[in-house]
Amino acid sequence: MALGSNTKFYETPNHPYQGERIDEEASLLDRYGLKNKEELWRTQSTLRSFRREARSLLGQTEADAAAERARDQFLARLRRIGVLGDDDGLGDVLALDVTDVLERRLQTVAYRQGLGNTADQARQFIVHGHVTVRDARVTRPGYTVEVAEEDHIEFDENSPLADDLHPERAGEQE
Repeated sequence: MALGSNTKFYETPNHPYQGERIDEEASLLDRYGLKNKEELWRTQSTLRSFRREARSLLGQTEADAAAERARDQFLARLRRIGVLGDDDGLGDVLALDVTDVLERRLQTVAYRQGLGNTADQARQFIVHGHVTVRDARVTRPGYTVEVAEEDHIEFDENSPLADDLHPERAGEQE
C-alpha cells in the first residue's frame, strides 16, 4: 500500500501552548536553521523510535540469539549514523537528546564543515543542488549523514560555488 499525502512522519506536541517548550523549539529552529517546527517534530519522532526500539531490545532475554543479533544491528546502525559512540550501549540510547540527531543532518554537518557561513546558507546551498555527498548531489537538508560520509561532503564540481573566490564564500577566507 502506498503512503498517502496525508501521512505524517511526526507527532505534534500534546498541548499546543506551553511557553517553555515553544521557547526551546524556537531556539533549536534558530540554532540548526530548520525551516519549521515540523522538521523538529520529525526529528523528535525519530529519536522516540530509537528509544522505543532500545527499550524493546533491553526487555528481551540475553540468551536469545535473534535478540542479540537485533541488538547488534540496532547499535551498529546508530554508530554508523554517528548518534552513538563506539563504546556506547543500549542504555545510552535512552540518554540521547534531540540535538544528537539534529547534529547528523546534512545541513548541520555542511555548516560545521564551513560550506556555509550560516546554517540557513548551508541549507540554501543544499536545496539549490550545490552540495554533493560521495559525488552524488543531495538536495535534502534533513539527509542523515553517516560517519563514513562526513569527509565526502563538498560543493558540486559543476557548481559556481566550487570556486574559492565565489562572493558567497568570501567569509571563509578571513
